[in-house]
Amino acid sequence: MSSIERINPPELSPATGFSHAVTATGGRLVFLAGQTALDADGKITGDTLPEQFERALTNLLTALRHAGGTPDTLARVTVYATDVADYRTHAREIGRVWRELAGRDYPAMAVIGTTRLWDEQALVELDGLAVLSD
Repeated sequence: MSSIERINPPELSPATGFSHAVTATGGRLVFLAGQTALDADGKITGDTLPEQFERALTNLLTALRHAGGTPDTLARVTVYATDVADYRTHAREIGRVWRELAGRDYPAMAVIGTTRLWDEQALVELDGLAVLSD
């Protein structure tokens, strides 16, 4: 059986929308490929970063579900954004999307700025790591 523990030491700034550290013991690792706002036809959907984030997270969680996982098994998620300032501007809305789709348990996370993603219309991409029970 795997166990995930989220660690947020009081000596660090409050963890809002992420966990400072996540430990995982036992289980099977699932490496989740980068997901953008591609629909089933391979076209980017959504004009705004929050719209694209919602689709990208949905895609990531769909891959996770098909691997046998659930949002609470996510240990790590990396967000790649073409405009970090825009991401920060929409942080509350993005947080609401996360809570609606993935719940209130946050993995260890990072947001990384990039000049462009594989699909030129993509504004955001998410990849992740989950730990599933054996």
